[in-house]
Amino acid sequence: MLNRFLFKHIDNSALIVFRIVFGLLCFLESVGAIFTGWVKRVFIDSQFTFSFIGFEWLQPLPDNWMYLYYIIMGMFALCIMLGYKYRVGILGFTMMWAATYLMQKSSYNNHYYLLMLISSIMVFLPANTYASIDVKQNPKIKRYSMPRWCSLVFVLQLFIVYTYASVAKIYPDWLNANVVELLMRGKQNYILVGEFLQQKWLHYVLAYGGVLFDGLIIPLLLFKPTRKWAFIISIFFHLFNSFVFQIGIFPYLALAFTLFFFNSKTIQNLFLKKKPFYNSDEVIIPKYKTPLIALFSIYFLFQIGLPLRHYFIKGDVLWTEEGHRLSWRMMLRTKSGTATYRIENKATGNSYMVNLDDYLTVKQKRIVSTKPDAIWQFSQQLKEQFRKDGQDVSVYVNCKVSVNGKPYKQLINPDVDIANVSWNYFKHSDWILLSKEQ
Repeated sequence: MLNRFLFKHIDNSALIVFRIVFGLLCFLESVGAIFTGWVKRVFIDSQFTFSFIGFEWLQPLPDNWMYLYYIIMGMFALCIMLGYKYRVGILGFTMMWAATYLMQKSSYNNHYYLLMLISSIMVFLPANTYASIDVKQNPKIKRYSMPRWCSLVFVLQLFIVYTYASVAKIYPDWLNANVVELLMRGKQNYILVGEFLQQKWLHYVLAYGGVLFDGLIIPLLLFKPTRKWAFIISIFFHLFNSFVFQIGIFPYLALAFTLFFFNSKTIQNLFLKKKPFYNSDEVIIPKYKTPLIALFSIYFLFQIGLPLRHYFIKGDVLWTEEGHRLSWRMMLRTKSGTATYRIENKATGNSYMVNLDDYLTVKQKRIVSTKPDAIWQFSQQLKEQFRKDGQDVSVYVNCKVSVNGKPYKQLINPDVDIANVSWNYFKHSDWILLSKEQ
């Protein structure tokens, strides 16, 4: 029964079109990072990057070589789009994108994480079996169908993403539209719509609309009578996000995902009119079905479990940030902070305050003033730099943070030497102070 469900062949038009759109968006993301100055700001102008903890060995290339890195990544994306040496292209892009994602988190974004996951999934899919240069060079690989699981993996991944995003929004500061109001306040100078975005009724519409959209969009797309209306709502929702929040390719990638919800015949008629439509009940069970099912079972169990970890860590994740990353907690709060770093020489007892401008970019200064993991990493960096000069130092941090416009409160215990404590991956770090009101 399970084998028939997963390995029944269906028309592959959705996957073929998605491959082309996905490759184009990945190309635009890669070259766009160069032309918008993102690569320069994040990798070239900074003295060091804040990698994900445990991935400190991943470091940017020196000087201007990161430009070449992104050019090569863009070329891999073009290979995906054109279906030219597809496996090389998708593997190359996936590894390079994962590396650039893990080597820096100053510009952390859930959408970057999703792109890494989707490109990883695409490695296993037969997305180059039609409308590709690979087929022109080797007609034997041409196919008009794919196993049903190739479509189901996208549906399940999106269901996980949107469901967790919806549930995370169900807390007081979101439901009273306070967070949306703060987010919109920064858009006040937008031409024509700036004042409109300040309307309180609109904040409530966006707050509750966000909860409902994230929670219901996948079921509505799956249900044929509501599919068309859900798609129309998706267009407005994602284009609004693209215009207001300027979040790169994600809104268009999200719209591309809807290909997997529509009837394959519709996709074929719209985009691949010359392609024969596959209509058969053929079930082809591959020899590798057991490892394939095991691999994706482990993957999705991980995807379901990882966003839940903050429930098992002491404190409110909105305040401590422990368990926040990789959990689809998207645009949930605004956070500002102030931090001072004091270096104390253990041998002499002499101490002085660190001038953050000597070490960090503007964006990096923000994260070392609000995010405990970055505060810990920067303290380790300071300790290491002084160690090279033959000094053994302690680093003390006085950090106060405001969440969602509330009064500033102490986030870090100023009496703890942050440079000489270990990072806890799966439990609360006591040097991060809890706030009962957050």
